Amino acid sequence: MSYKEKQIEKKYFSIGEVAKILNVAASQIRFWEGEFDIINPRKNRNGKRQFTKEDIEKVKLVYHLVKEKGYTLQGAKDKLKSGTQATKDTMEMIDTLKEVRAFLVDLKEKMD
Repeated sequence: MSYKEKQIEKKYFSIGEVAKILNVAASQIRFWEGEFDIINPRKNRNGKRQFTKEDIEKVKLVYHLVKEKGYTLQGAKDKLKSGTQATKDTMEMIDTLKEVRAFLVDLKEKMD
């Protein structure tokens, strides 16, 4: 197995890295952490948040409901209480469609 094939997978992400992934301020994620029970990253001895990929998916879910779908905080909380699977499926479908669109735009630009 070559070096390229054997990539080290990162286990924990800082709040800054998560904020960069979602293009929001770290303070927004801290706020959502206080508002939504599903966002509960572990903290190291220094009190720094350590987000797993699963934690990031939960933050993305809140982001999707609040920022993309326009839910109020209470509306998003109610939606999450009623079940997250349908919301996750919709979010994943939207992400896939965005990737397809980006690919097609890139392809069009290369053809011009």
